[in-house]
Amino acid sequence: MPFRLGPLEIGLILVIILIVFGVGKLPQVGNALGKSIREFRKARSGEDEESKDKDKDVAKSAEAKPEKKA
Repeated sequence: MPFRLGPLEIGLILVIILIVFGVGKLPQVGNALGKSIREFRKARSGEDEESKDKDKDVAKSAEAKPEKKA
């Protein structure tokens, strides 16, 4: 059975958030949440770039010919 949120459930969650944080702190909470999401996405994309760089390095080292030692 899939977990679904209808309009009634979303409204109830928003009312609970409003009660817990209050009207004055709600913009601050939203701002902090937005910053956290942006940082998470930035970190995640950074990890993707690092893994691509590592894959390129591994491919280059696999293509490199071994040096002959005298």
